[in-house]
Amino acid sequence: MIAECTVDYNGRLTAHLPRATRLVMVKADGCVAVHADGGAYKPLNWMNAPNILVEHDDHWTVTSPKGEQLVITLHAVQYDSLHDLGLDPGLQKDGVEAHLQELLAVEPERLEPGLRLIRREFPTDVGPVDLLCRDSDGGTVAIEIKRRGEIDGVEQLTRYLDFLNRDPNLAPVRGMFVAQEIKPQAKTLARDRAIDTQEVDYDDLRGIERPQQSLF
Repeated sequence: MIAECTVDYNGRLTAHLPRATRLVMVKADGCVAVHADGGAYKPLNWMNAPNILVEHDDHWTVTSPKGEQLVITLHAVQYDSLHDLGLDPGLQKDGVEAHLQELLAVEPERLEPGLRLIRREFPTDVGPVDLLCRDSDGGTVAIEIKRRGEIDGVEQLTRYLDFLNRDPNLAPVRGMFVAQEIKPQAKTLARDRAIDTQEVDYDDLRGIERPQQSLF
């Protein structure tokens, strides 16, 4: 939907977006995102699934299980449309990212002592988890692997955890975000969501020794 709207968020903090024309997206899994005409992929405000969306004549309210609330007040609607995108084939990973997953599936203990693989590409309703493992205490660990760790990767893992923790045979499930390099903002978001982060050395996992550097 494209609409002239104001947006108010109340939760761990409060935030207000003044009246302007914006793109409001509601995805099949229930995620709601408010975008401006700029800023690349990142929304101005959003609410992850699961949540409850209630549509009123002049506003929408989106409420999370924790009581967080996003109120989108609609002043003028320019475009409103519904499209079924069908099944998504999933992200085709680049060579390094796919190889990292293969290497860590063989040796998950490189990430944490006692970690054992349950399955690679474990399916959820919102996409496959790279690695699903058991830790030394028998707990379930969902691992998302990236070549470069950014905020969108943490958001992706958060969605997986929401769905995995609904399965009583798996819950509680903790998350681990793994990459060759993890951006500071991604580490902060992961820490806020109780997700472990770990940087790995690709060459070290492959068993390649770097040449010794010397002055002469």
